[in-house]
Amino acid sequence: MRYSTQVKPISYLKANAAEVLATIAEQRTPLVITQNGEAKAVLQDVASYEETQEALALLKLLALGKQDVAAGKVKPVADVVARLRKKRKAGE
Repeated sequence: MRYSTQVKPISYLKANAAEVLATIAEQRTPLVITQNGEAKAVLQDVASYEETQEALALLKLLALGKQDVAAGKVKPVADVVARLRKKRKAGE
């Protein structure tokens, strides 16, 4: 998606806030807000923001896992399964 088509000055946002929010929620496209001709902020609907945050959290988990693998902080799956089965039997 090209954000350059979704650029509005802050004065437009001030004058049309309700319309802008409705459009953003309906279209689920972010809007770049400019001030003095420079991009200053991005306005995004809540659902898209939450999806972005969830995706970033998953990417962070993947990156941390990759670091653990690179550092050798891994165990064979058979060892983990055996340990879990042992715990399960102890709890019964």
